[in-house]
Amino acid sequence: MSPQTDQATRRAGAILTVDLGAIAANWRGLRDAGRADGKPVDCAAVLKADAYGTGATIVGPRLAREGCRQFFVAHIEEAIALRGVVPEHPIYVLNGLLPGSEPDFAEYGLTPVLNHLGQLNAWRAAAQRYNRPLDAVIHIDTGMHRLGFSPEEAQALASDRGRLRGLRLALLMSHLVVSEDPANPINGEQLSRFRSFVRTMPGAPASLANSSGIFLGPDYHFDLLRPGAALYGINPLPGQPNPMLTTVTLHARILQVRRIDALQTVGYGAAWRSARPSRVATIALGYADGYFRTLINRTHVHLGGHKVPVIGRISMDLVTVDVTDVPEPESQTGALVEVLGPHLTADDLAEHARTNAYEVMTALGRRYARVYTDTEHAP
Repeated sequence: MSPQTDQATRRAGAILTVDLGAIAANWRGLRDAGRADGKPVDCAAVLKADAYGTGATIVGPRLAREGCRQFFVAHIEEAIALRGVVPEHPIYVLNGLLPGSEPDFAEYGLTPVLNHLGQLNAWRAAAQRYNRPLDAVIHIDTGMHRLGFSPEEAQALASDRGRLRGLRLALLMSHLVVSEDPANPINGEQLSRFRSFVRTMPGAPASLANSSGIFLGPDYHFDLLRPGAALYGINPLPGQPNPMLTTVTLHARILQVRRIDALQTVGYGAAWRSARPSRVATIALGYADGYFRTLINRTHVHLGGHKVPVIGRISMDLVTVDVTDVPEPESQTGALVEVLGPHLTADDLAEHARTNAYEVMTALGRRYARVYTDTEHAP
């Protein structure tokens, strides 16, 4: 830890610790899962939404050192920032080619994921203007019905490969709808549609499997895996033990502890009332830090080996917890409580908040003091 980081953590109300070694180990595990049948499958990393809240410009170089060679983001601004720290690797922009953005893609050596024929035509025209071939990814919609070439556009492209003149086809891709549910027949339907299109475009590498899709088996792996959520510790197998390592720990500091009598209310709206004389600790955390208001009276934190209930409404900057059953030496002003970590994962907190772990991770606040570690984990 640098002196600057140490100073920031000493004065911080909340501290987010990101284990880069755990993220790297998760990437290795996902890569190896894709190669379990002996096929030479590559593994990319999805770093959109600031690497799911963990810091893309720090995570990206760490994964590059681990052997990751290809990266995906959602927006071109994310890609430009990542290009500054990953100068040589392919970076693909999932949201595609917005009108007028062609010069930026060309300047920074970025590859648009083309989602319809209009984008394809614009990118091909750019290649003609620059008088050089440009890389492109073709996204086929096989059932998500968001972005991607429609079946009619896909057929038009397959029937006229000349539409790609001046472009290097870096990848064919599609996106699974319900890969976290292996028994759902939609998976097989999408696989069949994607295979049919890939057969019409011989020689181009293909990618279908996201995090959960990797665990659907080798039929879904094709040439490139595209894990996102699982890299950051989110369980790709809901309802089963999580094969991924925890990557983030969030601690918040106790600002004040007060004693209240029985039948006293705590917080806005008098949403919680004490059933007994109680000790209430207020911690430096709130919905401005991505700690959802829906967690009112629904979750807990951990302090000194104790499970401590969160009580009352979540405020913008403050959360109150009932520390009555925690020995006073362990629950004094300045003590750190574990909000996220080994005792309560992003998946757990998501269940309490009635959302998903993706939202928990991507909502991680900017006000936290951030500490990066690089723990060595077994292969």
